[in-house]
Amino acid sequence: MRLAMLVFSLLLLAPSLLWAQDMPLRDLLIEGEDWVLVAEGYKFTEGPAVDPAGNLYFTDVPNSKILKVEMNNDGAEGEVSTFVEESGRTNGLMFGPDGRLYGCRNGERQIAAWSADGAMTVLAEDVDSNDLVVNSAGGVYFTDPKGQQVWYLDPQGKKQVVDKGLTFPNGLILWPDEQTLVVDDTRGEHLWNYRIGDDGKLSVKQPYSTMQLPPGRTDSGADGMTVDSRGRVYVATHAGVQVFDTQGRLSGVIAKPQSAFLSNVVFAGPQLDQLVATCTDKVFRRKVNAQGIRYGAAK
Repeated sequence: MRLAMLVFSLLLLAPSLLWAQDMPLRDLLIEGEDWVLVAEGYKFTEGPAVDPAGNLYFTDVPNSKILKVEMNNDGAEGEVSTFVEESGRTNGLMFGPDGRLYGCRNGERQIAAWSADGAMTVLAEDVDSNDLVVNSAGGVYFTDPKGQQVWYLDPQGKKQVVDKGLTFPNGLILWPDEQTLVVDDTRGEHLWNYRIGDDGKLSVKQPYSTMQLPPGRTDSGADGMTVDSRGRVYVATHAGVQVFDTQGRLSGVIAKPQSAFLSNVVFAGPQLDQLVATCTDKVFRRKVNAQGIRYGAAK
């Protein structure tokens, strides 16, 4: 048993040795920089995603729309436009290596992808989903909170359940090396890490990080996640944006932009140094001393 745990720990920690020493939260935040309002007036914002140019996309789930915001070099945003008029109540979004925008069409029980002109292709049907992540090969991991499971849709379109048992699997993200998948549990307190096999299957499941819970709560409220170029994980929770280093330690909590449910986070802007948060009826951004990665970028 001890030998197995040692091997397990080395497998999870080895990738972190490739990245620089983690910084405390005070060095991540920039003095004088705070949350800035990007867009407002929606029913429920979710699924922030960034295209290769750094522009921001997000969903208004109840209104079945996908919106786009052009992000400028200085981080300022342009006007909000509608990218998809009828999204089928799409929730999670992410761009893939083919330049398409992938999404969880909750209302139609589909996984779909949209090209730059808004044309949609259905990739999987008869699945319940909430959030997704796309790897550099075009494979898609997505969560099914209702079924308490995680799915993998391979580049050829074959889908399979790769994990079961989390109380409410919700947000998920890949470490930059794409060898580790992180899944959060909205009704629990842990971030769960998995090693990814060559066939896309998951193994070595472990509660790698423990989230901070607000006083009197037993659930984290963990939802969407993102990761920066140094492998730190950012999680939208009841307490705020919780930041974890590559060894699973809590670096700190960034306060919410408003007193409302915080659903998701992503890095946007041409330099990927704008941390974007979807928070109920609004979308916010703030410049930080970190850079995101281009999710699903071909390698």
